[in-house]
Amino acid sequence: MSENPALLPLVFDEPRGRKKPPRHLADLDEAGRKELLVEAGLPGFRAKQLSNHYFGRLVTDPDEMTDLPAGQRDALANALLPKLMDPIRVQTADRGTTVKTLWKLFDGALVESVLMRYKTRATVCVSSQAGCGMACPFCATGQGGLQRNMSTAEIVEQVVSANRTIGSGEIPGGPGRISNVVFMGMGEPLANYKAVVGAVRRLTDPSPAGLGMSARGVTVSTVGLVPRINQLAEEGIPCTLALSLHAPDDELRNELVPINNRFSVAETVEAAWNYARVTKRRVSIEYAMMRDINDQAHRADLLADVLNSYGDWAWVHVNLIPLNEVPGSKYTRSRDEDMAEFVRRLEAKGISTTIRDTRGDEIDAACGQLAAAE
Repeated sequence: MSENPALLPLVFDEPRGRKKPPRHLADLDEAGRKELLVEAGLPGFRAKQLSNHYFGRLVTDPDEMTDLPAGQRDALANALLPKLMDPIRVQTADRGTTVKTLWKLFDGALVESVLMRYKTRATVCVSSQAGCGMACPFCATGQGGLQRNMSTAEIVEQVVSANRTIGSGEIPGGPGRISNVVFMGMGEPLANYKAVVGAVRRLTDPSPAGLGMSARGVTVSTVGLVPRINQLAEEGIPCTLALSLHAPDDELRNELVPINNRFSVAETVEAAWNYARVTKRRVSIEYAMMRDINDQAHRADLLADVLNSYGDWAWVHVNLIPLNEVPGSKYTRSRDEDMAEFVRRLEAKGISTTIRDTRGDEIDAACGQLAAAE
């Protein structure tokens, strides 16, 4: 690796001169939307109507906004609802209940989102950055490096688009609404902190200011940017924190998650515990199961001991993830019997554990694979 992972910044500044995405109503709170319209010489009170069309009706076509004056529709939509991204490739799996979309942003950057329909819920996995700067060697996105942060509106648009798709009845199971959003797509969400928190607020703001989702249905994942975890705990948004730990010891985690050279396992897990203490929300520990790398029985015991060293209440749940393999990588999926033993050992020490239901294996489900292929 050419750069020292211990020096990786917490926030990636955009290169000077890079053109920013157009401002969109999802980037702004209600007051900001009114102000932008007034700056454009348009009636500020129309902002609420535009918000209702976008977040409530999931509409961006001015011709469908019949409650707006015909002579102002185009100007109003152009001011607050500019086009942010185009789908350039869509793949389906699991009998149509998993839909992966490759998006092209305004500047040509590529990102991915995945819609997953289950019997009792509908989840969309969204990207927060084009690429990723965390350089985890088993991750497809990490191999391509970071291109840029996404804006709040670009993040939110992935959810709004998923709502359009599932609301149209295109997905088996009939029309529905997205119930869960997970920030587990391309990028490190907490390295794009301001935009991600803005997106979470838009998702949870009551309609028509936002999508009106429950914060309990939103999960923000991180590889362990400790100061940002602590900052998120104080935001007053009780979303779920998912910590991508992947190893219980510093020696191995330094290799698998290079940011661990800056924030140790102990520091990272303590920050996660503090998040659970402050928000009263159980933290999810994400652990990608890699054959003969991190799936040994003694590491299951060590993981349980590390997690049990904080608090005397059920503050954590371990989510074991059968690795989505990247072609040509030395990191491969654990054997079923090793995963079962890992679960047994964690549960024997009182740690709530599940193995994640895998989706989309036949469509390069690991985020970053589709963009890399394109």
